[in-house]
Amino acid sequence: MDELDALRRMRTALAEEEHPDALAARIGWRADAAGGSPAPRPLRRRLRLPLAGAVAAALAAGAAAVVVSQPGDAGQSRTAPPKEGNVLLVAATNAEKAPLGAYWHTRSISGEIYAVGRSAENFYKVDSRQGNETWTGRDGTGSMVHLDPADVPLTPQDARKWRAAGAPKMARVPDPEGAAGSVFLDMGTGSGPAGPFPTSPDDSAYGLTPAKLAQLPTEPKALEDALLNLRGDWHAYSAKPVKEPIRALRGQERVRALSDVTTTLLSTAPAPPKVRAAAFRMLAAQPGVRAGGRTTDPLGRTGTVISLPLKTTVPLGLFTAPKQLGTYTRQLIVDPDRGTLLAVRDLVAKPPKGSRPLPPGDDGKPRALEAKNMPDRFSRPGDLASYQAFEVTQWTDQAPPH
Repeated sequence: MDELDALRRMRTALAEEEHPDALAARIGWRADAAGGSPAPRPLRRRLRLPLAGAVAAALAAGAAAVVVSQPGDAGQSRTAPPKEGNVLLVAATNAEKAPLGAYWHTRSISGEIYAVGRSAENFYKVDSRQGNETWTGRDGTGSMVHLDPADVPLTPQDARKWRAAGAPKMARVPDPEGAAGSVFLDMGTGSGPAGPFPTSPDDSAYGLTPAKLAQLPTEPKALEDALLNLRGDWHAYSAKPVKEPIRALRGQERVRALSDVTTTLLSTAPAPPKVRAAAFRMLAAQPGVRAGGRTTDPLGRTGTVISLPLKTTVPLGLFTAPKQLGTYTRQLIVDPDRGTLLAVRDLVAKPPKGSRPLPPGDDGKPRALEAKNMPDRFSRPGDLASYQAFEVTQWTDQAPPH
């Protein structure tokens, strides 16, 4: 029996009434327990989590450099799994204690991992990064600053290989979009901050404005029932996108859609503490969700791995057009003591292979995705493919910059 099977048997009321310190002591868990081509063009990436309106338009701008360190063991847990029935339950009770404020403040960095080189025997990996910092008021208005830090070698070993290659400021990689030629990864100093840009309720993910978030149920089963009515194109891959409620999905596709929305509720969405706590408990109730051991997230923070029972042909998220030719698994990294989601990461399950036709480009010429152009073409199962790390997720009374 895994940790969350035991968790599911515990009464939700207990989590609501019992102090988290008492709960942790009772279930024997502590955070510190052992456990011929056109000229190359610069590459501009897109965030995985949903953005719309003015926020999405801002993604084309440059931004401030943010230093992000990357562990070399992205797919590995560092210690033995914690004891049964605890991680998400403890996270929920601690999330419930967080105070409200005038603004929901978030700062996140997302990265996609690219292989630079011509062969599996001679390449290094680069973490290609971007991010956002947002302040969202309870009325849905606020501001956002777009971040575009310099890309960095993924590990110290990759840094040595990059320096041995002459430490290029612009690293050339094949164009993963299906066009001929190459693109550049910016290994320089990064751009200055872009913004602040104003935001409005129209920028809310999945249409969940602060007003709607405040009305969501705070009991996990009722919250799930409400979220099942959200409409969207929820499939990891579909030849013809169709908007439908999550309720129409079955099996892994339903778990995938609910986990996407849950990730947003636990990170960028200005959800009240009780709704955030219910989201943790709802996630615990999903079939196949498993708690693993302790690990380090992309910002160097220690948390607990939560694995989702999913394998997809593309990394999960908003931009799930057929961009990849491999399969991927998703993990969350949670800090139970703080009741926060630290990061989301996609790991390679099967490296890309083969090809897939694409519609013609602007020049009218046929295009195709080729495994030889994919960012993770030299990866092995378990390697990090992409991530999003949430450096700040908190309510605050500090006003956004103008």
